[in-house]
Amino acid sequence: MGSKQPKTLQEAITYFADPKNAFEFAVAMRWPDCISCPFCGSGEYSFLTTRQLWKCKGCKKQYSVRVGTIFEDSPIALSKWLMAVWMLVNCKNSVSSYELHRAIGVTQKTAWFMLHRIRAGIKAKSFDKKLAGIVETDETFIGGPLKNMHVSRREQVRSEAIEVRAEIARKHRQLGKKRRVRTGLTGGAGKTIVQAVLERDGEVRAQIIERLNSTQMFDFIKANVEKGAHVMSDQGASKLSPYFVHDFVNHQREYVRGNVYTNSVENFWALLQRGLKGTYVSVEPYHLSAYVDEQCFRFNQRKATDGERFTRAMAMTKGCRLTYEKLTRAELA
Repeated sequence: MGSKQPKTLQEAITYFADPKNAFEFAVAMRWPDCISCPFCGSGEYSFLTTRQLWKCKGCKKQYSVRVGTIFEDSPIALSKWLMAVWMLVNCKNSVSSYELHRAIGVTQKTAWFMLHRIRAGIKAKSFDKKLAGIVETDETFIGGPLKNMHVSRREQVRSEAIEVRAEIARKHRQLGKKRRVRTGLTGGAGKTIVQAVLERDGEVRAQIIERLNSTQMFDFIKANVEKGAHVMSDQGASKLSPYFVHDFVNHQREYVRGNVYTNSVENFWALLQRGLKGTYVSVEPYHLSAYVDEQCFRFNQRKATDGERFTRAMAMTKGCRLTYEKLTRAELA
């Protein structure tokens, strides 16, 4: 694909407008080495040109380039799918389903489903190596202000917060601690907590956590950061030594102390919040992890060109299937 691979959006639109080019590109991404049956793995096949299907000589099954990818069972043309992937991975503040539906000529509901399938594809399945060197860690709260919540939801959040603090106070009494526990609501009440670790000038890892629990937070850092790395955090993080070299800044007094700061990971939070508040406006907590993974992909590929970022995303689309029932949780209803 080398010299033919589009490098800009204009080139991509022109190149993939030809169904043959879109098909050949999808085949090259689906099978970079050689075509093989997704059912039995056999490399022996016959090709049905009129239907663009392969028939395996081993298991006798037919398969297309879409089988085993996020495009499976989709009636949308590959040219539109490729444009959707290009837009999602290269728009810094992301792209909404309404914007995509106007751009490629599908319904808003279809565009929403397409975007979620792409997010499922570009989600990192595994990490080859842990973060090392200087690593920053921080948490952020995702959600609207408490005052903007519906009255019933606000009261639910208030009661949940009081129950949590009552449980903490009970445990402190059992341990003989005389620590004062507030029962009022804080700025994070009713919001979803996202934790991230970021290697300076490197990649980021992020996940949703249920609460600001030191054990859960430490387990996430331990799973993603090399032992002995220099971890920097704000004053809210628990002590990470002796497993890590730990420094922190107290944001009530300072934001930078020499080489100790968390500005890099806070830059990631700014990008994430800008997409959520400016582009998506309202995100269901059930889907939030997909939007976090989307931003992680773009951030980790920030040094690549648009064409390179698009190619890397396309290489990740195989081995992932997301149905509409699973996406909308209809199967759990």
